[in-house]
Amino acid sequence: MLEQLFGSKTRVNLLGLFLNNPSQPYYLRELARLLKTQLNSIRREVENLEKFDIIRSVTLSGPVAEKGLFGRTKQGSKKYFLTNTNFILYPELRALLLKAQLLLEKHFVKEIERMGSLKLLVLTGVFVGLEGRVTDMLLVGSVNHRKLAGLVKRFEKEFNREINYTIMTQQEYRYRHEITDKFLYDILGSKKIVILNKLD
Repeated sequence: MLEQLFGSKTRVNLLGLFLNNPSQPYYLRELARLLKTQLNSIRREVENLEKFDIIRSVTLSGPVAEKGLFGRTKQGSKKYFLTNTNFILYPELRALLLKAQLLLEKHFVKEIERMGSLKLLVLTGVFVGLEGRVTDMLLVGSVNHRKLAGLVKRFEKEFNREINYTIMTQQEYRYRHEITDKFLYDILGSKKIVILNKLD
């Protein structure tokens, strides 16, 4: 769907990577490696995105500590590309990509539901455009931890970012609910998508 809208799969993948990691700089060869795409194709689409003012180029020298993907540190002086968060359509474009990714990966949620006996499944954090949340997904009930970890790892690669999740038993959830646990109420009180709720 987005390939038709934006013109190329490479451009969509680049947009996803940049917009999901707005504070992280990338250089061309790194982008080609991360997206498993030919360097010439990456270079062409990066030039297009820079012309549209969606990303900007910066020159960084010395060690550069980065937040985001796996806490890497880069050395040397290179031309990097970074999301232009001042781009006038940045919030709308980011929201569109997040929603499209959720639509394209709706089988992810279905697979989770098939993994066990879930009573509550809540998506928050990266799934609703909130950065820096302690967890992005809350699961209450019985679930196969090993299979879930494998599924999340696979989805992280497609989503180009880390996904934090929390599993609770029904007993733990009820206890935390009764004592007005801050962690739980932060999740329930923030922006979220309730996929499944059999607790009420």
